[in-house]
Amino acid sequence: MNIIFQINGGIGKCVMATAVCEAIKKQYPDSRLIVVSAYADAFLNSPFVDRALTFGSFNYFYEDYIKGQEIKVFAHDPYQQTEHVQQKEHLIKTWCEMYGLTYNGEQPKIYLTDREVNHFKQKYASDKPVLIMQPNGGGDQNLKYSWARDIPYQTVVDIVDVFKKDYNIVHIRREDQPGYENTYPATDSFRSLVVGISLSSKRFFIDSFAQHVAAGLNLASTVCWIVNKPQVFGYEIHDNILHNPFTKKPELKNAYLQQFNIGGDLLEFPFNSESDIFNSQDIINSIKKQ
Repeated sequence: MNIIFQINGGIGKCVMATAVCEAIKKQYPDSRLIVVSAYADAFLNSPFVDRALTFGSFNYFYEDYIKGQEIKVFAHDPYQQTEHVQQKEHLIKTWCEMYGLTYNGEQPKIYLTDREVNHFKQKYASDKPVLIMQPNGGGDQNLKYSWARDIPYQTVVDIVDVFKKDYNIVHIRREDQPGYENTYPATDSFRSLVVGISLSSKRFFIDSFAQHVAAGLNLASTVCWIVNKPQVFGYEIHDNILHNPFTKKPELKNAYLQQFNIGGDLLEFPFNSESDIFNSQDIINSIKKQ
């Protein structure tokens, strides 16, 4: 039987989906699992995935995987499930149960080969330990800084100032996102960034793809949360830092299935200023403990 598993969303969601792939294979061990997503590289080398395809690379897909064959199609979006809208449980659990899969606590898994590590590690060669950070996330969005998920600029500056002497700080970022002095930008391919995370001594992230990758590599990290919740998108392996209490009532006239827009709707901002969101020292203490 061919199982076609379609993931609609960004790279972090694809990394989470690696846990669903494991659950699928456990329940259907004799199936052939074909994953279709925007980021096939997240599934490379996985023992649970037989074929990973990127949207648009569908040459003869129907004839190869559907025509005249026994199939199952898993293509629904877990973000639309009641359990997720109510923030009742981890998304991976919701995702599995939506497809009738038994969830046994599967976690993301990323598989690197020695060849990949040897190829990319020169980009992260350093005379000091590496601290790798991702303070901004999201795909192509109108606002380059989203208060709902990104770490305020001054908070990041405070953190960099503490660690810049003893660590080379690698900053995972898009070209259009803000940079920081005393850091080295990393705008490489996904697999290269995964190698960078695997080689790091300390890690500081927001709820974006890097924290999912770190969990998939079994590397404890400091992860900061504003709108999203670690109970839904996070992992117990990490030290999850929650935002401070709101200091202003948000305007939620545009809110639909979730309280806040992850893109950072300006009207919804529930603080008097960005300095109210986190205490820099809490994050610094967490990173030091890694």
